[in-house]
Amino acid sequence: MRNYCVSGAIGLMLAGCAAAIPTERLQTSSAAIRGAEEVGAPRVPQAALHLQLAKEQAEQAKKMIEAGDREQAAMVLARAEADANLAIALARVVNEQHEAEVAAKKVQDLKSGK
Repeated sequence: MRNYCVSGAIGLMLAGCAAAIPTERLQTSSAAIRGAEEVGAPRVPQAALHLQLAKEQAEQAKKMIEAGDREQAAMVLARAEADANLAIALARVVNEQHEAEVAAKKVQDLKSGK
């Protein structure tokens, strides 16, 4: 009898963890999407594409959660988070390239005496 109680308790804990995973993933993917928007991903074509994919995947996952398909939703949210993080990286590269070009122009202006 004791083994059944322990097994039941473990089963309930695992079920509780599985239920929390999509909710946590939804929060982290939403945060990554907001981060991508804040670093300017919508203004960088490739980053904007991945940002849009992340948004679509997050919406799809919300519907899956409502339908009770939490396991599949967790996987879709992981993809959404990855796409949002890629959008952040792409936007940062473009921003850093722009800053480097501005700095190089300033150096060139200083060298030429402007």
